[in-house]
Amino acid sequence: MNEKLQEAIQLIEQGKSEEGIQKAEKLVKEADDETKRTAAELFYELGLVDRSLEIIEELMFRYPDHGELFAFAAECYGELGKEDEAIEMLSEIKEDDPAFLQAQLLLADIYQNQGLEEVAEQKLIQAQKLAPEEPVLQYGLGEFYLNRGDYLQSIPYFKKVVHNEKFLQDHPLNPALRIAEAYSATGQFEEALDYYQQGLGKEETPEGLFGFGITALQVKDYETATKQLIQLKDLDPDFTTLYPYLGKALREQSFLNEALDILQEGLKRDEFNEDLYLEMAKVQFLKGNGEAGKDFLQKVIALNPSNVSAVKELFVYFMEEEDYEDVLDLMEFLDDYGEYDPLFERYKAKALYETDDLDGAVQAYEKAIEDGDDQDSTLLEEAGFAYLEVGKKKEGISILEKLLSLEPERYDIEERIIQLKQNDM
Repeated sequence: MNEKLQEAIQLIEQGKSEEGIQKAEKLVKEADDETKRTAAELFYELGLVDRSLEIIEELMFRYPDHGELFAFAAECYGELGKEDEAIEMLSEIKEDDPAFLQAQLLLADIYQNQGLEEVAEQKLIQAQKLAPEEPVLQYGLGEFYLNRGDYLQSIPYFKKVVHNEKFLQDHPLNPALRIAEAYSATGQFEEALDYYQQGLGKEETPEGLFGFGITALQVKDYETATKQLIQLKDLDPDFTTLYPYLGKALREQSFLNEALDILQEGLKRDEFNEDLYLEMAKVQFLKGNGEAGKDFLQKVIALNPSNVSAVKELFVYFMEEEDYEDVLDLMEFLDDYGEYDPLFERYKAKALYETDDLDGAVQAYEKAIEDGDDQDSTLLEEAGFAYLEVGKKKEGISILEKLLSLEPERYDIEERIIQLKQNDM
């Protein structure tokens, strides 16, 4: 590397960016083409993409057969949001050019970002036909299918390169973590854990630690989940997504005070994280602090009335406490926001029944059965007796018969139906 350019880079590394850039700019005016190319890469890394592109375009004019220059220009255009220009640059690179395979990868990325999945796939497959054993393409195809959500299809391509030491030495990639991500996404958690261990043995990344922790949670290995997520917290405490999951892992091990400490730390970093409030509520309920748990659930719902998990938890709490007026108030609040779920209607029906609004209860039960689970025996039993109490005997009997067909051993229900029918004789 040119000595003066090296001096410019050292100045930048020392925090003297402006002085270093000025020195590099001065050098570019007098430098040979190889030094100009290196300077263009420096400007690109510094985020001065426009300046980098100016230098590369000058070199492209003198070396029109050097495909790597066109590929570099395409990357610059991509960074500048000029995808059409990037595609034009890459299309100039011929099949016999050493940069052709890189061009196809870049084209596939652009087309995939544009939502043109089939075109992107065609570019990669076309390139693979020319170089079927090329590890860059194998990894690229794996990445393409993973990003598209075709997790199983991505795994064989990543496996082709996961043990290719020469490729991995030349490229800062970690296919083991990508395989782990794909396995985890398809529910093959045990296989995923093996590859997470392999990938993290090579490099500890925040995303890898997080994926390992979440996958361990899926198989209820709470100790491993805790270990990985604490490592992640130490590595990047601002990775706020980790805190509710770490709280859950600790809660599942009955480390309730530790869970609260972690969740409170998370809230200091992200006070609008609904999952943190929801997990806080669960811990508080386990500690016997019902009012505190209720308050945290209400904070979740205030942030997002459509958070079904929080709403269901709050309904359950109110029902257990027999706070039926609170159930109805919550239902009214949800109605105002247009939030609806058949389960909510069922809670409303029960609350209306318990507050002696039998006609309202019957209407709510009817809607809950119509929109929800007409195979739920508890719901059918509640509804059937509510209908009977308001004098709708025929409808009540019909619902109880439905219940009996689901649970033939309910002799108490069978006897009640017989009595009701005999009274009509």
